[in-house]
Amino acid sequence: MKKETIRFASLLFICFTSTTMFAQLTSPKIDALMEDALKKFKVAGASIAIVKDGKVIHQKGYGVASIETKKPVNEYTNFQIASNSKAFTTAALSILEDEGKLKWTDKVKNYIPEFKMYNDYVTENFNIQDLLTHRSGLGLGVGDLMFFPDGSDFTIKDVVTSFQHFKPVSAFRTKFDYDNLLYIVAGELIAKVSGMSYEEFVQKRIIEPLQMKNSFAGSSLIKDKNSFAVSHSSESGTIKTIAGLDVQINSAAGGIYSNVADMSQWMLVCLNKGQYGAELKTTLFSSKNHSEMWRIHTVEEADPNPRYNSHFSGYGLGWGISDAKGNLKVSHTGGLPGMLSIVTMYPDLNLGIVIFTNTENGGGGLFTAVTNTISDSYLGLDDFGWTDKIVGWMQQGRDTGDDVTKKVWEKVKSSKAVKVKNEDFIGVYADKWFGEIEVFEKNKQLWFKSYRSPKLNGPMAFYNANTFAIKWEYQAMNCDAFAMFTLDETGKAQSILMKGISPNIDFSFDFQDLDLKRVNK
Repeated sequence: MKKETIRFASLLFICFTSTTMFAQLTSPKIDALMEDALKKFKVAGASIAIVKDGKVIHQKGYGVASIETKKPVNEYTNFQIASNSKAFTTAALSILEDEGKLKWTDKVKNYIPEFKMYNDYVTENFNIQDLLTHRSGLGLGVGDLMFFPDGSDFTIKDVVTSFQHFKPVSAFRTKFDYDNLLYIVAGELIAKVSGMSYEEFVQKRIIEPLQMKNSFAGSSLIKDKNSFAVSHSSESGTIKTIAGLDVQINSAAGGIYSNVADMSQWMLVCLNKGQYGAELKTTLFSSKNHSEMWRIHTVEEADPNPRYNSHFSGYGLGWGISDAKGNLKVSHTGGLPGMLSIVTMYPDLNLGIVIFTNTENGGGGLFTAVTNTISDSYLGLDDFGWTDKIVGWMQQGRDTGDDVTKKVWEKVKSSKAVKVKNEDFIGVYADKWFGEIEVFEKNKQLWFKSYRSPKLNGPMAFYNANTFAIKWEYQAMNCDAFAMFTLDETGKAQSILMKGISPNIDFSFDFQDLDLKRVNK
Protein backbone atom coordinates (compact mmCIF):
# COMPACT_ATOMS: atom_id res chain seq x y z
CA MET A 1 0.00 0.00 0.00
CA LYS A 2 2.65 2.33 -0.90
CA LYS A 3 2.21 6.07 -0.89
CA GLU A 4 3.11 6.53 -4.56
CA THR A 5 4.16 10.18 -4.22
CA ILE A 6 6.72 11.44 -6.71
CA ARG A 7 8.80 13.81 -4.63
CA PHE A 8 11.16 15.89 -6.68
CA ALA A 9 11.79 18.52 -4.01
CA SER A 10 15.51 18.90 -4.56
CA LEU A 11 15.07 19.09 -8.31
CA LEU A 12 12.06 21.37 -8.12
CA PHE A 13 14.00 23.87 -6.06
CA ILE A 14 15.74 25.01 -9.21
CA CYS A 15 12.41 25.83 -10.93
CA PHE A 16 11.39 29.43 -11.44
CA THR A 17 8.00 30.88 -12.31
CA SER A 18 7.67 32.41 -15.74
CA THR A 19 5.73 35.61 -16.31
CA THR A 20 3.99 33.94 -19.26
CA MET A 21 0.81 32.31 -18.01
CA PHE A 22 -1.26 29.75 -19.86
CA ALA A 23 -5.01 29.37 -19.97
CA GLN A 24 -7.06 26.73 -18.21
CA LEU A 25 -6.94 23.59 -20.32
CA THR A 26 -9.81 22.66 -22.62
CA SER A 27 -10.90 19.04 -23.06
CA PRO A 28 -9.03 18.65 -26.38
CA LYS A 29 -5.86 19.91 -24.71
CA ILE A 30 -6.35 17.49 -21.80
CA ASP A 31 -6.81 14.67 -24.33
CA ALA A 32 -3.52 15.62 -25.97
CA LEU A 33 -1.79 15.91 -22.59
CA MET A 34 -2.97 12.45 -21.51
CA GLU A 35 -2.10 10.77 -24.80
CA ASP A 36 1.37 12.30 -24.77
CA ALA A 37 1.92 11.21 -21.15
CA LEU A 38 0.73 7.65 -21.85
CA LYS A 39 3.33 7.32 -24.57
CA LYS A 40 6.25 8.98 -22.79
CA PHE A 41 5.72 7.26 -19.43
CA LYS A 42 4.97 3.87 -21.06
CA VAL A 43 1.59 3.46 -19.40
CA ALA A 44 -1.02 1.01 -20.73
CA GLY A 45 -4.10 2.90 -19.61
CA ALA A 46 -5.34 5.78 -17.50
CA SER A 47 -8.46 7.78 -16.73
CA ILE A 48 -9.11 11.28 -15.43
CA ALA A 49 -11.96 13.35 -14.08
CA ILE A 50 -12.04 17.06 -13.25
CA VAL A 51 -14.72 18.81 -11.19
CA LYS A 52 -14.99 22.59 -11.05
CA ASP A 53 -17.56 24.80 -9.32
CA GLY A 54 -19.76 21.86 -8.44
CA LYS A 55 -19.82 20.29 -11.89
CA VAL A 56 -17.96 17.54 -13.71
CA ILE A 57 -16.21 19.30 -16.58
CA HIS A 58 -14.11 16.44 -17.94
CA GLN A 59 -14.03 12.69 -17.42
CA LYS A 60 -12.53 10.21 -19.83
CA GLY A 61 -10.37 7.12 -20.24
CA TYR A 62 -7.26 6.66 -22.37
CA GLY A 63 -5.26 3.66 -23.52
CA VAL A 64 -6.22 0.10 -22.67
CA ALA A 65 -7.36 -1.73 -19.55
CA SER A 66 -5.18 -4.67 -20.64
CA ILE A 67 -2.55 -4.91 -23.35
CA GLU A 68 -3.72 -8.48 -23.89
CA THR A 69 -7.43 -7.85 -24.46
CA LYS A 70 -6.93 -4.32 -25.87
CA LYS A 71 -10.15 -3.28 -24.16
CA PRO A 72 -10.13 0.53 -23.97
CA VAL A 73 -10.25 2.43 -20.69
CA ASN A 74 -13.25 4.68 -20.19
CA GLU A 75 -14.55 6.78 -17.30
CA TYR A 76 -16.27 3.70 -15.81
CA THR A 77 -13.22 1.41 -15.88
CA ASN A 78 -12.49 0.33 -12.32
CA PHE A 79 -9.03 0.58 -10.75
CA GLN A 80 -7.75 -0.20 -7.28
CA ILE A 81 -7.53 3.22 -5.66
CA ALA A 82 -4.97 1.91 -3.13
CA SER A 83 -4.16 4.44 -0.38
CA ASN A 84 -6.84 6.84 -1.57
CA SER A 85 -9.01 4.42 0.41
CA LYS A 86 -7.65 6.04 3.59
CA ALA A 87 -9.87 9.10 3.13
CA PHE A 88 -12.92 6.83 3.03
CA THR A 89 -11.75 5.33 6.33
CA THR A 90 -11.50 8.73 7.99
CA ALA A 91 -14.88 9.70 6.53
CA ALA A 92 -16.38 6.52 8.02
CA LEU A 93 -14.96 7.42 11.42
CA SER A 94 -16.28 10.95 11.00
CA ILE A 95 -19.78 9.56 10.45
CA LEU A 96 -19.50 7.48 13.62
CA GLU A 97 -18.18 10.49 15.53
CA ASP A 98 -21.08 12.62 14.26
CA GLU A 99 -23.46 9.96 15.56
CA GLY A 100 -21.83 10.03 19.00
CA LYS A 101 -20.62 6.45 18.75
CA LEU A 102 -16.98 7.42 19.33
CA LYS A 103 -14.75 10.41 20.00
CA TRP A 104 -11.54 11.20 18.15
CA THR A 105 -9.64 11.23 21.45
CA ASP A 106 -10.94 7.83 22.57
CA LYS A 107 -8.18 5.36 23.38
CA VAL A 108 -7.78 2.54 20.86
CA LYS A 109 -7.32 -0.06 23.62
CA ASN A 110 -10.81 0.72 24.91
CA TYR A 111 -12.21 -0.71 21.66
CA ILE A 112 -9.49 -3.27 20.93
CA PRO A 113 -8.07 -4.46 24.28
CA GLU A 114 -5.35 -6.59 22.67
CA PHE A 115 -3.87 -3.53 20.91
CA LYS A 116 -0.37 -2.99 22.22
CA MET A 117 2.36 -0.59 21.14
CA TYR A 118 6.11 -0.65 21.78
CA ASN A 119 5.84 0.75 25.31
CA ASP A 120 3.15 1.14 27.95
CA TYR A 121 2.90 4.93 27.73
CA VAL A 122 2.20 4.88 24.00
CA THR A 123 -0.29 2.01 24.39
CA GLU A 124 -2.18 3.85 27.14
CA ASN A 125 -2.32 7.15 25.23
CA PHE A 126 -2.78 5.98 21.65
CA ASN A 127 -6.07 7.46 20.42
CA ILE A 128 -8.17 7.05 17.29
CA GLN A 129 -6.56 10.00 15.50
CA ASP A 130 -3.14 8.49 16.15
CA LEU A 131 -4.21 5.58 13.94
CA LEU A 132 -4.70 7.99 11.03
CA THR A 133 -1.88 10.53 11.20
CA HIS A 134 1.40 8.61 10.67
CA ARG A 135 2.95 9.89 13.92
CA SER A 136 3.24 6.66 15.90
CA GLY A 137 7.01 6.84 16.27
CA LEU A 138 7.45 3.72 14.11
CA GLY A 139 9.31 3.72 10.80
CA LEU A 140 8.15 4.10 7.21
CA GLY A 141 5.96 1.21 6.04
CA VAL A 142 6.56 -0.75 9.20
CA GLY A 143 5.10 -4.27 9.06
CA ASP A 144 3.89 -4.03 5.47
CA LEU A 145 5.57 -7.37 4.73
CA MET A 146 2.49 -8.91 6.33
CA PHE A 147 0.65 -8.24 3.08
CA PHE A 148 3.36 -7.26 0.56
CA PRO A 149 3.31 -9.40 -1.50
CA ASP A 150 -0.20 -10.76 -1.05
CA GLY A 151 -1.06 -14.37 -0.28
CA SER A 152 0.08 -14.41 3.35
CA ASP A 153 -1.99 -15.81 6.23
CA PHE A 154 -1.66 -12.90 8.67
CA THR A 155 -4.84 -11.99 10.56
CA ILE A 156 -6.17 -8.85 12.21
CA LYS A 157 -4.99 -10.29 15.54
CA ASP A 158 -1.46 -10.54 14.13
CA VAL A 159 -1.60 -6.90 13.04
CA VAL A 160 -3.07 -5.57 16.28
CA THR A 161 -0.44 -7.33 18.41
CA SER A 162 2.53 -6.70 16.11
CA PHE A 163 3.39 -3.12 17.12
CA GLN A 164 4.92 -4.14 20.44
CA HIS A 165 7.71 -5.88 18.52
CA PHE A 166 8.82 -2.95 16.35
CA LYS A 167 11.52 -0.51 17.38
CA PRO A 168 10.49 3.16 17.28
CA VAL A 169 12.53 5.53 15.12
CA SER A 170 11.23 8.75 16.67
CA ALA A 171 9.37 9.98 19.74
CA PHE A 172 5.60 9.44 19.80
CA ARG A 173 3.65 12.18 17.92
CA THR A 174 6.77 14.06 16.80
CA LYS A 175 7.56 12.88 13.26
CA PHE A 176 5.74 11.81 10.10
CA ASP A 177 6.44 8.26 8.92
CA TYR A 178 3.83 6.82 6.59
CA ASP A 179 2.24 3.55 7.66
CA ASN A 180 -0.54 1.23 6.55
CA LEU A 181 -0.99 -1.20 9.44
CA LEU A 182 -2.56 1.36 11.76
CA TYR A 183 -5.24 2.09 9.15
CA ILE A 184 -6.05 -1.62 9.17
CA VAL A 185 -6.52 -1.30 12.93
CA ALA A 186 -8.81 1.68 12.25
CA GLY A 187 -10.85 -0.54 9.95
CA GLU A 188 -11.21 -3.10 12.72
CA LEU A 189 -12.28 -0.35 15.13
CA ILE A 190 -14.98 0.74 12.65
CA ALA A 191 -16.22 -2.85 12.51
CA LYS A 192 -16.40 -3.14 16.29
CA VAL A 193 -18.23 0.18 16.74
CA SER A 194 -20.65 -0.18 13.82
CA GLY A 195 -21.43 -3.87 14.18
CA MET A 196 -20.73 -4.54 10.52
CA SER A 197 -17.54 -5.18 8.56
CA TYR A 198 -15.48 -2.24 7.38
CA GLU A 199 -16.43 -3.07 3.80
CA GLU A 200 -20.15 -3.25 4.60
CA PHE A 201 -20.07 0.06 6.46
CA VAL A 202 -18.26 2.00 3.72
CA GLN A 203 -20.43 0.46 1.00
CA LYS A 204 -23.73 1.22 2.78
CA ARG A 205 -22.90 4.51 4.45
CA ILE A 206 -20.66 6.22 1.85
CA ILE A 207 -20.58 4.55 -1.56
CA GLU A 208 -24.31 3.85 -1.92
CA PRO A 209 -25.57 7.24 -0.67
CA LEU A 210 -23.23 9.04 -3.08
CA GLN A 211 -24.50 6.81 -5.89
CA MET A 212 -21.02 5.60 -6.71
CA LYS A 213 -22.78 2.76 -8.48
CA ASN A 214 -19.75 0.88 -9.79
CA SER A 215 -17.45 1.23 -6.76
CA PHE A 216 -16.68 -1.47 -4.22
CA ALA A 217 -15.33 -1.23 -0.69
CA GLY A 218 -13.52 -4.53 -1.07
CA SER A 219 -12.88 -7.39 -3.48
CA SER A 220 -15.41 -9.63 -1.71
CA LEU A 221 -18.21 -7.36 -2.96
CA ILE A 222 -17.25 -7.66 -6.63
CA LYS A 223 -19.27 -10.04 -8.78
CA ASP A 224 -18.06 -9.09 -12.25
CA LYS A 225 -14.55 -7.86 -13.09
CA ASN A 226 -15.12 -7.30 -16.82
CA SER A 227 -14.87 -3.55 -16.33
CA PHE A 228 -11.62 -3.72 -14.35
CA ALA A 229 -8.18 -2.54 -15.39
CA VAL A 230 -5.32 -5.05 -15.24
CA SER A 231 -2.00 -4.35 -13.52
CA HIS A 232 1.04 -3.75 -15.75
CA SER A 233 4.71 -2.91 -15.40
CA SER A 234 7.10 -1.11 -17.74
CA GLU A 235 10.20 -1.75 -15.63
CA SER A 236 11.71 -4.06 -18.26
CA GLY A 237 11.40 -1.33 -20.90
CA THR A 238 8.25 -2.75 -22.47
CA ILE A 239 4.77 -2.86 -21.00
CA LYS A 240 3.65 -6.25 -19.70
CA THR A 241 0.90 -7.51 -17.42
CA ILE A 242 1.81 -8.42 -13.86
CA ALA A 243 0.00 -10.01 -10.94
CA GLY A 244 -2.01 -7.49 -8.96
CA LEU A 245 -2.35 -7.45 -5.19
CA ASP A 246 -5.55 -8.50 -3.47
CA VAL A 247 -5.68 -6.51 -0.25
CA GLN A 248 -6.02 -8.73 2.81
CA ILE A 249 -7.61 -8.47 6.28
CA ASN A 250 -9.70 -5.34 5.53
CA SER A 251 -9.77 -2.55 2.95
CA ALA A 252 -9.18 0.39 5.29
CA ALA A 253 -5.60 1.09 4.18
CA GLY A 254 -5.98 0.52 0.45
CA GLY A 255 -8.62 -1.96 -0.67
CA ILE A 256 -11.32 0.11 -2.40
CA TYR A 257 -12.09 -0.17 -6.14
CA SER A 258 -13.53 2.75 -8.09
CA ASN A 259 -13.54 4.70 -11.34
CA VAL A 260 -13.18 8.37 -12.17
CA ALA A 261 -16.91 8.85 -12.82
CA ASP A 262 -17.73 7.70 -9.29
CA MET A 263 -14.76 9.50 -7.78
CA SER A 264 -16.13 12.74 -9.21
CA GLN A 265 -19.01 12.35 -6.75
CA TRP A 266 -16.54 11.71 -3.95
CA MET A 267 -14.58 14.87 -4.75
CA LEU A 268 -17.78 16.92 -4.93
CA VAL A 269 -18.94 15.86 -1.46
CA CYS A 270 -15.48 16.60 -0.08
CA LEU A 271 -15.38 20.04 -1.71
CA ASN A 272 -18.91 20.69 -0.40
CA LYS A 273 -17.82 19.97 3.19
CA GLY A 274 -19.84 16.79 3.50
CA GLN A 275 -23.00 17.99 1.75
CA TYR A 276 -24.46 16.30 -1.32
CA GLY A 277 -27.67 15.67 -3.25
CA ALA A 278 -30.30 18.07 -4.52
CA GLU A 279 -29.40 21.60 -3.42
CA LEU A 280 -26.78 20.05 -1.10
CA LYS A 281 -29.38 19.35 1.58
CA THR A 282 -28.10 15.89 2.58
CA THR A 283 -25.16 15.43 4.95
CA LEU A 284 -22.63 12.60 4.72
CA PHE A 285 -20.38 13.96 7.47
CA SER A 286 -20.51 17.24 9.39
CA SER A 287 -18.72 20.43 8.49
CA LYS A 288 -16.98 20.14 11.87
CA ASN A 289 -15.48 16.78 10.97
CA HIS A 290 -14.72 17.92 7.45
CA SER A 291 -12.53 20.59 9.05
CA GLU A 292 -11.01 17.96 11.34
CA MET A 293 -10.02 15.82 8.35
CA TRP A 294 -8.65 18.82 6.47
CA ARG A 295 -6.45 20.31 9.17
CA ILE A 296 -2.82 19.42 9.77
CA HIS A 297 -2.29 16.92 12.58
CA THR A 298 1.28 15.91 11.69
CA VAL A 299 3.63 18.56 10.35
CA GLU A 300 5.88 17.84 7.37
CA GLU A 301 8.45 19.96 5.57
CA ALA A 302 6.90 22.45 3.15
CA ASP A 303 7.66 22.14 -0.56
CA PRO A 304 10.78 24.27 -1.20
CA ASN A 305 9.83 24.87 -4.85
CA PRO A 306 9.55 28.68 -5.28
CA ARG A 307 7.15 28.06 -8.17
CA TYR A 308 4.31 27.46 -5.68
CA ASN A 309 5.37 29.75 -2.82
CA SER A 310 4.30 27.10 -0.30
CA HIS A 311 4.36 27.87 3.41
CA PHE A 312 3.14 24.69 5.08
CA SER A 313 2.69 20.97 4.57
CA GLY A 314 1.39 18.16 6.71
CA TYR A 315 -1.00 15.27 7.08
CA GLY A 316 -4.61 15.56 8.17
CA LEU A 317 -6.89 12.56 8.57
CA GLY A 318 -6.40 10.55 5.39
CA TRP A 319 -5.31 13.61 3.41
CA GLY A 320 -2.11 15.52 2.70
CA ILE A 321 -2.54 19.26 3.38
CA SER A 322 -0.41 22.02 1.85
CA ASP A 323 -0.67 25.33 0.02
CA ALA A 324 0.19 26.54 -3.49
CA LYS A 325 0.18 30.18 -4.57
CA GLY A 326 -1.97 31.09 -1.57
CA ASN A 327 -4.50 28.31 -2.17
CA LEU A 328 -5.19 25.37 0.11
CA LYS A 329 -4.28 22.05 -1.52
CA VAL A 330 -5.69 18.73 -0.30
CA SER A 331 -4.36 15.56 -1.90
CA HIS A 332 -3.39 11.93 -1.61
CA THR A 333 -1.74 9.32 -3.75
CA GLY A 334 -2.08 5.55 -3.82
CA GLY A 335 -0.06 2.66 -5.14
CA LEU A 336 -0.35 -1.10 -5.41
CA PRO A 337 1.45 -3.30 -7.96
CA GLY A 338 0.52 -1.75 -11.30
CA MET A 339 -2.26 0.41 -9.80
CA LEU A 340 -1.38 4.06 -9.12
CA SER A 341 -3.75 6.91 -8.31
CA ILE A 342 -3.95 10.53 -7.22
CA VAL A 343 -6.72 12.78 -5.94
CA THR A 344 -6.00 16.52 -5.74
CA MET A 345 -8.37 19.26 -4.64
CA TYR A 346 -8.07 23.04 -4.35
CA PRO A 347 -11.09 24.05 -2.25
CA ASP A 348 -10.36 27.77 -2.69
CA LEU A 349 -10.70 27.22 -6.45
CA ASN A 350 -13.54 24.68 -6.05
CA LEU A 351 -11.41 22.36 -8.19
CA GLY A 352 -10.80 18.61 -8.00
CA ILE A 353 -8.71 16.27 -10.16
CA VAL A 354 -8.54 12.46 -9.99
CA ILE A 355 -6.29 10.26 -12.13
CA PHE A 356 -6.01 6.45 -12.18
CA THR A 357 -3.30 4.49 -14.00
CA ASN A 358 -2.62 0.78 -14.44
CA THR A 359 1.16 0.61 -14.96
CA GLU A 360 3.96 0.33 -12.40
CA ASN A 361 6.80 2.88 -12.65
CA GLY A 362 5.36 5.21 -15.30
CA GLY A 363 1.93 5.58 -13.70
CA GLY A 364 3.20 7.76 -10.88
CA GLY A 365 5.05 10.00 -13.30
CA LEU A 366 1.96 10.35 -15.47
CA PHE A 367 -0.39 11.29 -12.66
CA THR A 368 2.10 13.81 -11.27
CA ALA A 369 2.81 15.47 -14.61
CA VAL A 370 -0.82 15.70 -15.70
CA THR A 371 -2.12 16.84 -12.30
CA ASN A 372 0.56 19.51 -12.05
CA THR A 373 -0.06 20.77 -15.57
CA ILE A 374 -3.81 21.09 -15.05
CA SER A 375 -3.41 22.61 -11.57
CA ASP A 376 -0.89 25.14 -12.89
CA SER A 377 -3.37 26.31 -15.50
CA TYR A 378 -5.85 27.17 -12.72
CA LEU A 379 -3.17 28.69 -10.49
CA GLY A 380 -2.21 31.12 -13.24
CA LEU A 381 1.24 29.66 -13.80
CA ASP A 382 3.19 29.04 -16.98
CA ASP A 383 3.32 25.74 -18.83
CA PHE A 384 6.33 24.17 -17.15
CA GLY A 385 6.57 21.13 -19.42
CA TRP A 386 6.05 18.72 -16.54
CA THR A 387 5.81 15.57 -18.64
CA ASP A 388 9.23 15.86 -20.27
CA LYS A 389 10.91 17.02 -17.06
CA ILE A 390 9.54 14.18 -14.94
CA VAL A 391 10.35 11.61 -17.64
CA GLY A 392 13.97 12.80 -17.39
CA TRP A 393 14.05 12.80 -13.60
CA MET A 394 12.55 9.34 -13.38
CA GLN A 395 15.06 8.00 -15.89
CA GLN A 396 17.87 9.36 -13.73
CA GLY A 397 16.41 7.59 -10.70
CA ARG A 398 16.00 4.33 -12.60
CA ASP A 399 19.52 4.53 -13.96
CA THR A 400 20.91 5.02 -10.46
CA GLY A 401 18.93 2.09 -9.08
CA ASP A 402 19.79 -0.10 -12.06
CA ASP A 403 23.49 0.63 -11.59
CA VAL A 404 23.33 -0.48 -7.96
CA THR A 405 21.45 -3.72 -8.66
CA LYS A 406 23.55 -4.48 -11.72
CA LYS A 407 26.73 -4.27 -9.67
CA VAL A 408 25.25 -6.53 -6.99
CA TRP A 409 24.38 -9.30 -9.44
CA GLU A 410 27.71 -8.89 -11.24
CA LYS A 411 29.46 -9.42 -7.90
CA VAL A 412 27.24 -12.47 -7.24
CA LYS A 413 28.24 -13.88 -10.62
CA SER A 414 31.94 -13.26 -10.03
CA SER A 415 31.69 -14.95 -6.61
CA LYS A 416 30.30 -18.23 -7.88
CA ALA A 417 33.63 -19.92 -7.27
CA VAL A 418 33.45 -19.17 -3.54
CA LYS A 419 32.67 -22.35 -1.66
CA VAL A 420 29.95 -22.02 0.96
CA LYS A 421 29.23 -24.56 3.66
CA ASN A 422 25.48 -24.67 3.17
CA GLU A 423 24.98 -26.64 6.36
CA ASP A 424 26.19 -23.65 8.42
CA PHE A 425 23.25 -21.56 7.21
CA ILE A 426 20.48 -24.13 6.84
CA GLY A 427 17.80 -23.95 9.51
CA VAL A 428 14.60 -22.31 10.69
CA TYR A 429 14.68 -18.70 11.86
CA ALA A 430 11.88 -16.74 13.52
CA ASP A 431 10.93 -13.08 13.84
CA LYS A 432 8.48 -11.99 16.57
CA TRP A 433 5.99 -10.35 14.19
CA PHE A 434 6.71 -12.06 10.86
CA GLY A 435 6.95 -15.62 12.08
CA GLU A 436 9.20 -18.39 10.83
CA ILE A 437 11.27 -18.66 7.68
CA GLU A 438 13.48 -21.50 6.53
CA VAL A 439 16.83 -21.56 4.81
CA PHE A 440 17.18 -24.90 3.09
CA GLU A 441 19.12 -26.58 0.30
CA LYS A 442 17.65 -27.16 -3.14
CA ASN A 443 19.79 -28.56 -5.95
CA LYS A 444 22.88 -27.80 -3.85
CA GLN A 445 21.91 -24.13 -3.56
CA LEU A 446 20.56 -22.29 -0.52
CA TRP A 447 16.94 -21.19 -0.71
CA PHE A 448 14.85 -18.88 1.45
CA LYS A 449 11.16 -19.38 2.13
CA SER A 450 8.69 -17.71 4.43
CA TYR A 451 6.17 -19.96 6.13
CA ARG A 452 3.51 -17.26 6.43
CA SER A 453 4.12 -15.31 3.20
CA PRO A 454 4.66 -18.03 0.60
CA LYS A 455 5.48 -15.70 -2.30
CA LEU A 456 8.65 -14.72 -0.45
CA ASN A 457 10.76 -17.64 -1.56
CA GLY A 458 13.73 -17.91 -3.85
CA PRO A 459 17.37 -18.90 -4.34
CA MET A 460 20.12 -17.35 -2.24
CA ALA A 461 23.42 -16.55 -3.92
CA PHE A 462 26.66 -15.74 -2.10
CA TYR A 463 27.43 -12.01 -2.29
CA ASN A 464 30.14 -11.14 0.23
CA ALA A 465 31.33 -12.23 3.69
CA ASN A 466 28.18 -13.53 5.43
CA THR A 467 25.76 -11.84 3.03
CA PHE A 468 23.61 -13.52 0.39
CA ALA A 469 21.44 -12.00 -2.35
CA ILE A 470 17.93 -13.41 -2.73
CA LYS A 471 16.22 -13.46 -6.14
CA TRP A 472 12.56 -13.92 -5.27
CA GLU A 473 10.37 -16.08 -7.47
CA TYR A 474 7.89 -13.19 -7.03
CA GLN A 475 8.97 -10.58 -9.58
CA ALA A 476 5.81 -8.47 -10.02
CA MET A 477 7.67 -5.73 -8.15
CA ASN A 478 11.33 -4.89 -7.70
CA CYS A 479 11.97 -6.35 -4.25
CA ASP A 480 15.01 -8.65 -4.26
CA ALA A 481 16.81 -8.57 -0.92
CA PHE A 482 20.04 -9.12 0.97
CA ALA A 483 20.18 -11.64 3.84
CA MET A 484 23.01 -10.89 6.28
CA PHE A 485 23.88 -13.72 8.65
CA THR A 486 25.48 -13.49 12.08
CA LEU A 487 27.66 -16.50 12.95
CA ASP A 488 28.69 -17.97 16.27
CA GLU A 489 32.26 -18.94 17.20
CA THR A 490 31.96 -22.20 15.29
CA GLY A 491 30.82 -20.50 12.09
CA LYS A 492 27.19 -21.58 12.40
CA ALA A 493 24.57 -18.96 11.52
CA GLN A 494 22.49 -17.72 14.46
CA SER A 495 20.49 -14.80 13.07
CA ILE A 496 19.56 -12.93 9.90
CA LEU A 497 19.10 -9.25 9.15
CA MET A 498 17.71 -8.18 5.78
CA LYS A 499 17.34 -5.16 3.50
CA GLY A 500 16.29 -4.45 -0.06
CA ILE A 501 18.91 -4.51 -2.79
CA SER A 502 17.61 -1.74 -5.05
CA PRO A 503 17.45 1.85 -3.77
CA ASN A 504 14.18 2.04 -5.72
CA ILE A 505 12.49 -0.77 -3.78
CA ASP A 506 8.99 0.07 -2.59
CA PHE A 507 9.01 0.97 1.10
CA SER A 508 6.30 -1.61 1.84
CA PHE A 509 8.96 -4.31 1.52
CA ASP A 510 10.25 -3.46 5.00
CA PHE A 511 12.85 -6.22 5.22
CA GLN A 512 14.90 -3.97 7.50
CA ASP A 513 12.33 -4.44 10.28
CA LEU A 514 12.98 -8.18 10.49
CA ASP A 515 15.12 -9.65 13.25
CA LEU A 516 15.30 -13.36 12.51
CA LYS A 517 16.77 -15.65 15.17
CA ARG A 518 17.65 -19.30 14.74
CA VAL A 519 15.05 -21.70 16.15
CA ASN A 520 16.37 -24.96 17.49
CA LYS A 521 14.18 -27.76 16.14
